[in-house]
This record gives sequence, structure tokens and C-alpha cells, in this order.
Amino acid sequence: MDLRHSPAIALAVTLAAMMPARAQMPQRTTATYDDWTLRCENQEHGKTCEIVQTTQVQGNPVSQIAIGRPNKSEPVKIVFQVPTNVWLPTGVRLTVDDKDPGIAAAFKRCIGNACFADIDLKDDALKKLRAQQENGKLLFKDANQKDAALPVSFKGFVAAYDAMMKP
Repeated sequence: MDLRHSPAIALAVTLAAMMPARAQMPQRTTATYDDWTLRCENQEHGKTCEIVQTTQVQGNPVSQIAIGRPNKSEPVKIVFQVPTNVWLPTGVRLTVDDKDPGIAAAFKRCIGNACFADIDLKDDALKKLRAQQENGKLLFKDANQKDAALPVSFKGFVAAYDAMMKP
């Protein structure tokens, strides 16, 4: 049988050509805004996006901060990812300066080589982050209960956040 003339093949080719443009869109996109990256994913129920900053030491990722929301009806969340060698009871805090009590979150889970903490990002905390011009710190205790502080840059934060919140 000559497959070039098969009605089933012809139908499949015709249907593929008629697929909506959405099927040809990239499923994942990224954009960089200085020290923050906007990551979006197209899903059946719409597009979800988050902004992310990764801290690296000697080229290896050490921590990650992600801000986003699973859908428009849920609040914006901030998620912190740090290595597993942490003292879990103290959680993690993002501070903008030494006087700032920061955004504190309890660790929820450790999977593989990372521990995660998350909390809803309140409007007052968001305003503080948007106004930040200097570097902040991600604070936690290591497994030996020694203080650990990783730098957090806010360069590009406002542009990345605004891009994420666009419809």
C-alpha cells in the first residue's frame, strides 16, 4: 500500500495543519531582568509565571528565591530553597537591611539536596522589596546552628515582578 495516498495519512496531515496556533507556542519561556529571571509556562488552564533569583558559589547553585502564584485566584507566594544542611527549627528570613525583621518562613520539606520554605507575600513586604536599592540577605542557620547569610540582589526585581504580573 502506498502510504503517500492513504486517506488516514492525508487526514492526519490536514488535522495537524489546522491545529490552533497555541499548540505551536513555546511551552516554557524565560526573560532576564538584571539579577532576576522571569519563567513562564503555558498550560491548559493558562499561563503561570514566577520570578527567580539563584545564588551561586563557585558556579554551583546554593539557594533560590522564587516569587509567583499558581493561578490568579491565589495570593502571591515567596519560596526559599536552601541546601539540606540547615537547622530546621529556625526557618529562613529575607531581610533588606540590618534593622529589617524581614520576611520569615518555616521550612516545610526537604527533598533531595534542598529544603524549602514558603509564605504568602503580603502587600507591605512587597512594597519594601520593590523599594529596595541595596542588596539584602537570606538568613538561616546551618545544621551546626551557625548563622548563614547569602546575598540577595534586588537589581531588576521591579521590572521582573511587573512583567510577571502582566495579564
